[in-house]
Amino acid sequence: MSWVTGVDSGHPYGVHNLPYGAVSEGGGDPRLVVRVGDLGLDLAAACERLLPDLAPLVAGPVLNPLLAAPAPTWRRLRAALVEWLTDESVRPVVEPLLTPLAEARTHLPFAVGDYVDFYASEHHASAVGRIFRPDSPPLPENWKHLPIGYHGRSGTVVVSGTPVARPSGQRRLSGGAIEVGPSRRLDIEAEVGFVLGAGTRLGEPVALADAAEHVFGVCLVNDWSARDLQAWEYVPLGPFLGKSFATSVSPWVVPLDAFDGARTAPPPRDVALASYLDDAAQPPWGLDIALEVELNGTVVSRPPFPAMYWTAAQMLAHMTVNGASIRPGDLFASGTVSGPEPDQAGSLLELSRGGRSPIELAGGVTRSFLEDGDRVVIRGRVPAAPGRPELALGEVAGVVVAALQ
Repeated sequence: MSWVTGVDSGHPYGVHNLPYGAVSEGGGDPRLVVRVGDLGLDLAAACERLLPDLAPLVAGPVLNPLLAAPAPTWRRLRAALVEWLTDESVRPVVEPLLTPLAEARTHLPFAVGDYVDFYASEHHASAVGRIFRPDSPPLPENWKHLPIGYHGRSGTVVVSGTPVARPSGQRRLSGGAIEVGPSRRLDIEAEVGFVLGAGTRLGEPVALADAAEHVFGVCLVNDWSARDLQAWEYVPLGPFLGKSFATSVSPWVVPLDAFDGARTAPPPRDVALASYLDDAAQPPWGLDIALEVELNGTVVSRPPFPAMYWTAAQMLAHMTVNGASIRPGDLFASGTVSGPEPDQAGSLLELSRGGRSPIELAGGVTRSFLEDGDRVVIRGRVPAAPGRPELALGEVAGVVVAALQ
């Protein structure tokens, strides 16, 4: 139990959570905070008073110095935060450092290094394959042998609430002509992101067993996608302009340790895995995260993250098996989270069946793809279970604005 007013043992932002973020008030500079309930604890000020040797790591305005520290340092700070927020004897020091978050502006809490996006849902990959390649098998031949991914553009990763301008580019019309202009099939992808900390040397792969020493925490991701641009450009090298214009992330990074009670086994694998991906003898890396996709106030989907075929540990192992190094602040995302049911798809492409079955919204409005002014909100949580309170991941939101001329 926390001594913080209104934060009981079942609060989704209780001491079992304690996500990190960056906020500012008025015209002030961003500062790092830890969220407890609807309050933010000033990390730098708290550490200066109670854990001074770690104060330089959280001086702000981003988490990268803390991310660069070894994982035992992350765990030491987390243990101290739990103690400070539950021990009444520390309350006189800590309570004055708590401020309401209601009027605060959130910022990207980490400087993004490299960004990699995966394609880890069998349900999503199969659905997209049937739409884009109707005369071919839904899954590419390699899909169950390795986590497929692409390198995105880190410079266009933005925090939740940042407007997203409709992208422009080339698309192929039904008659074969090529047209240049704003995307007509703008879409979203509901994803889960993983923020990396302790880096590696060039040539040094990360084994499955070592993933927790490098994954600092979890956030939500909306990988905005221009499907018409993507369909024309993705052969033979994959996504480019259809993806690189914007990727939105939630403002709160939930520490990986907060998910200790929410681990799940991934779906059964029906293809033998390479040794570096074989997790049969490893602790489970699936996460019991429930997503919710809302479009203009109507919930249109509830994608289940436990259905993902590839885990975060496997994604990281594959991303580094060739010796590619990682750096503090690197981000990788799961790819669209989709389940087996029609109302569990994490993209409008799937929900509208490629535009053939428009989605019904409140007020009799329908959508196949996004129009200017549309607002998308993706929420995430670990549902409450016996002996486990609900854990909130917050939300990632964005409004589509007209293409910039």
